[in-house]
Amino acid sequence: MDSWLMLTGGQVIDGLGNAPVVAQSVLIKNDRIDAIGESASFDRVPRGDRLEVIDTTGKTVMPGLIDMHTHISFGEARTQEEQDLYSSVESRSLLAAWNAQKVLRAGVTSASAPGGSWNIGVAVRDAIKGGYVVGPRMTSAAQFISTSNGIANYYPSWVGAPKSSTGVIVDSRDAMVAEVRRQVKDGVDFVKIGDSVDGGFQAFSYDELAAMAAMAHQLGKKIAIHARGGSAVADAVRAEFDWIMHGDRMNEDDAAALADSGIPLCPTVTMVANFAQLGHVAGMPPARQERAGIMLERIAKALTMAHEAGATFLMGTDSGFAATPFGEWHARELELLCSLAGLSPLEAIKSATSNAAFAFDQEGTLGQISEGAVADVLIVDGDPLSDIRVLQDKERLTVIQGGAVVAFTPEAEDPDRRWSHDRAMTITRDLITQDAVRAYEEGVPVPDRPASPLYSTRDEAGEMVRQFDQLGREARLPE
Repeated sequence: MDSWLMLTGGQVIDGLGNAPVVAQSVLIKNDRIDAIGESASFDRVPRGDRLEVIDTTGKTVMPGLIDMHTHISFGEARTQEEQDLYSSVESRSLLAAWNAQKVLRAGVTSASAPGGSWNIGVAVRDAIKGGYVVGPRMTSAAQFISTSNGIANYYPSWVGAPKSSTGVIVDSRDAMVAEVRRQVKDGVDFVKIGDSVDGGFQAFSYDELAAMAAMAHQLGKKIAIHARGGSAVADAVRAEFDWIMHGDRMNEDDAAALADSGIPLCPTVTMVANFAQLGHVAGMPPARQERAGIMLERIAKALTMAHEAGATFLMGTDSGFAATPFGEWHARELELLCSLAGLSPLEAIKSATSNAAFAFDQEGTLGQISEGAVADVLIVDGDPLSDIRVLQDKERLTVIQGGAVVAFTPEAEDPDRRWSHDRAMTITRDLITQDAVRAYEEGVPVPDRPASPLYSTRDEAGEMVRQFDQLGREARLPE
């Protein structure tokens, strides 16, 4: 006996960039779209089969969102030390499984995890596929492959990168290729390369990138790169990477080369925008928020050039940090692509649907409303073409995954139900001096002093950016 679901009377956005069609029906058979429009007739449903009918009149029917940058193992960390040092692999795995349902509740029916702690993303991917965990369809990388001067090497050389870090440090071409082999053996869908933090220099040479890309492709896997610098983007394009993340510092030539190659760009604007526009809500230091604002302006300029050059965009949010908690801001990326890069709402929706199907090896079947396509569908109480922000309101979303309406647990619906654990091993937030004691007893405020270079508290985390900048100045590749 088959299971059928009929959606009647809604506006249909197909995810392919075509104009919407109003008052159209969509008939789903098991986990696939069986018919659309006039052919979506009740006569197609055999007598005795299960049939559910949902009236979508006045609503929008569209593909489920695909977030190409969700760090499912990050656990909404507030400090890098919390993420790398103070959480066990066991607790972080449970936390990732718990958070997966929050991602799905936000309308993200497929997600890509571009690296993270241990091999947790691969395990969560398999648990979701097996039906043991509720969450989006997933592809996953393992730890970032980076260098001593790249994004994953956060700590001083005398500390090094712990095994629990989000990245693995390799400094020779042979070691890089060997790490690709190891990760593929351990079940990744793709390999994630981590270039320099903010793109001020290249952490990898072209030859190193080309060698890793060649090995990943030889082994039948895809490869992507965190590349904020224009030269890193250009070299990754030459090396035939499968997609690029960020691209903040691209110039016109870089953007044109990217567009001509057809390689997609996943900007992940949301985290930087949250820093710049909302950071004060979480106590971000004003100087750090100001730097994020400058970075956001740079991103907007680069993305506008890429869009005007005809580049293909993917939606990605960098969800998994305290600034981008799971299930909160996924659809905000679409709003930002429209306001900062000049995409139309239809183009933005395409970036979050059919454009990303290649990463799941499901071109033509995932991320679109068409006959034979995977029945991952959103029913939106509103029109995202008139106001793209409606996709950020979870109360207005009905999520259909694999042809079935998802019934979420009360915990998934509760935004305050989040994992609680020690954020860092902070002893005090300031010095206990005699002056401080006297000032406290007299009610006199103590003058502000520079933030600690240890950035052990949330308010001091901005110091990390300054240290990254210094790392870049000291480690530029020779001309």
